[in-house]
Order: sequence, then C-alpha cells, then structure tokens
Amino acid sequence: MNLGDSFDSALRSIGSNKLRSLLTMLGVVIGVGSVIAMIGIGEGTKKKSLAQLEVMGSNRITVMPNWGRGHGMSVGDASTLRPADVDRLRAQVPAIKYITGVVSSRFSGQSTVKFGSNAARTSINGVEPSAQFIENANKMFAGSWFTDMDNELLERKAVLGYAVYQELFDSENAIGATIKIGNQNFEVSGVVDYKGGSGFMNADDQVYIPLKTAQNRLLGSKDRLNYIELQGVDSTIMVELQREVEDVLSATRKDATGEDLFRVMNQADTLAAIQTQSQILSMLLAGIASVSLLVGGIGIMNIMLVSVTERTREIGLRKALGAQRGTILTQFLLESVVMCVLGGVIGILLGSVAVQFVAALLQVPSVVNVAAVIWAFAFSSIVGVVFGLYPAVRASNLLPIEALRYE
Repeated sequence: MNLGDSFDSALRSIGSNKLRSLLTMLGVVIGVGSVIAMIGIGEGTKKKSLAQLEVMGSNRITVMPNWGRGHGMSVGDASTLRPADVDRLRAQVPAIKYITGVVSSRFSGQSTVKFGSNAARTSINGVEPSAQFIENANKMFAGSWFTDMDNELLERKAVLGYAVYQELFDSENAIGATIKIGNQNFEVSGVVDYKGGSGFMNADDQVYIPLKTAQNRLLGSKDRLNYIELQGVDSTIMVELQREVEDVLSATRKDATGEDLFRVMNQADTLAAIQTQSQILSMLLAGIASVSLLVGGIGIMNIMLVSVTERTREIGLRKALGAQRGTILTQFLLESVVMCVLGGVIGILLGSVAVQFVAALLQVPSVVNVAAVIWAFAFSSIVGVVFGLYPAVRASNLLPIEALRYE
C-alpha cells in the first residue's frame, strides 16, 4: 500500500464516523479560529491607536506641568508652566519647528458652544496659530485659521473641529457666523477638515481660539499654561530634542530637592509603547487560544486510541495479509493529521469571519494577520502529528495473532 492508498483509507475511516470526526475536530477548529481572531483584533486595535496618534500630529512633544515624581498638583510658581517657558524654548532650542502654549477647558470639564438653537459640549483650546501644524490640523474644510495678529489683539475668533461644526451647523456654511462660548460671542474663521479621531483627545471634537484671548477673556489663566506642545524639525532627532527641552525647563521648574516639576512626553515613545504593549497582548491572547489547540489535540489522541481498539481485529487481519508496520502507522497517523488539517482550514475561515464581526463591533480596523494564519495552520498540523503518533505506533505494534484473537 502506497501513501496515496493510505491517505484514501484514512479519509474513508474519517467519513465512516462523520459526527465523531466532526466533534473531534471541534477543539482544533476553536483553537485555530481563536488564535486568528484574537491576533487580528489585537492588530486592529494597535492600528487604530497608531492612526489616532498620527491624526494628532507627528514629531510631537508635549510638556505637562507639575508631573515630578512624588509631587501633588500644587499651584506654586515653579510647578506651573508659563508663557515665558515657551519663549525660552523658542529662543534656546533651534530644533523646534513649531511651538505653542495651550490653555484648555479639558482639565475643568467640557464647555458648551452654541449657535442658534444648536449646542455642543466640547473642549475649548486656547492656542497660537502654530498649533495647526503641531496637531496636524492645517487641512481646512472651510475658511482659515486665526492669525498671530488676532492672538495679539485678543480677537474673539474660533476654529471648529469637524464634529463640532456638524453638530452646530449641520453642513451649512459656518464661516463668519457668530457662535457663543460661555457668555461670549466668537466669530468662526475656519473649520478643520475631518480627521477621524475618537476618545478623550478626539481631534474632531475641539474648538480652537487664540491663546491670549483664552487667557485674558475666557478661561481665566492670564499667566499660566495647562501644557506646551511643540514639533521638531525632523523625526530622527526627537530624543535629542526632548533632552534639550528638559535641560531648558530644568533651570526654572524644580522643587526644593532639585527634582523636575514637569514631564516631557515624546510621541515617538508613545508609539513605541503602544507597539510593545500590543505585541505582548497579541502574544498573550495567542497563547491563551493555543490552549484550545492542545485540548483539541488531546481529544484527537483519545479518539484515535478508541479507533485503534475498535479496529484491532482489522489491524490483525491486514497484518496477517502482509501489511507492513510502517503502513499501519502511516494510515493512523494520516487520520490524525487529516482531522487536524481539516479543523485548521475550518478554523481559519471561522476566525477570519470572527475578526470581521468583532472588529465591526469594536470599531477597529479588520486585520487578518497572514503570519497568524500560517502559524495556526502549521501548529494544527503539528498537533495532528504529535497527538496522533502514539495511537499510530500502538496500532502498528499490535501482533497479528493477538489482534485476530481480540474480542
């Protein structure tokens, strides 16, 4: 009997017990499908997180006040960022391309913006015009950003994020319209194009006004900044740029023990952290899902041992007619491998469908990881060999006389 005959015999044996074979393959199906689904969802989540960071701007560094280790949120002079810090950084760090101080209502709760009978709860950010480049918000749906002169003259101008624009104006023209922020009137100068952000830092759910207007007329923090944002001239020097920023600010922002009262957050570090965490999560999920494959393998071994017992007389008869030990071993091993491979194929199909479904529910990109598919399929085949080997060896070692006498 050649390999083709052994394969054909294995298929007939599996087909003669369809329900039992299907239930045996179920563990492999669930294992392979789970591996593909979990890794796919992990990759989709990572892709969405990275896309959101890209939406917020590249080459970006954020300086937060009073984040020194072991310190509370005090309001002392050294622990508060000020416009003078922006001026120092602009003058002393040539690698900074754009920089702005930021005063935001985000830290005290969202504000209400009104136009006619429409109202929206959103974040009001007082920024310099350079924020449009730092936050990747220079592509406009309509109008334009306010100018440096508007900032100096404390003009009441506003640039709307796309989601705020839709909520207030419902796709109607907004340029030149007067909106009310708090109890003050602001003229809409521009609408930022749709960026597709989400969550707490949704780039589409923002209203930008001139920094000095926010400090002196709206948010009541004339000489204080909530944080500083800046963009480097090149993404390859972000580590050096971060170090220079820290050195400049350390001269004035220290506590009595000499510890810095600020924290500089590099977006490149955030990207790397997200990628690392996502990789660890994907590996963890894949490991958990792989347990199902092992359980499925144990189920296959169990059924194959039962099959060997049930077919003892058949094995004895075939051996008595001249079947070689290797032929018997190959046939039973092929039965195990075929069930695992078929289970793997079904698992790949179900896992791919599950990725599409769960991704739609979680609103993340649907990613079917090719490497995960190959790995899961290969692992299911290995499971078939490993867990089918012992029953196959046991079948091939049966003595013809004892097998024929088996009841």
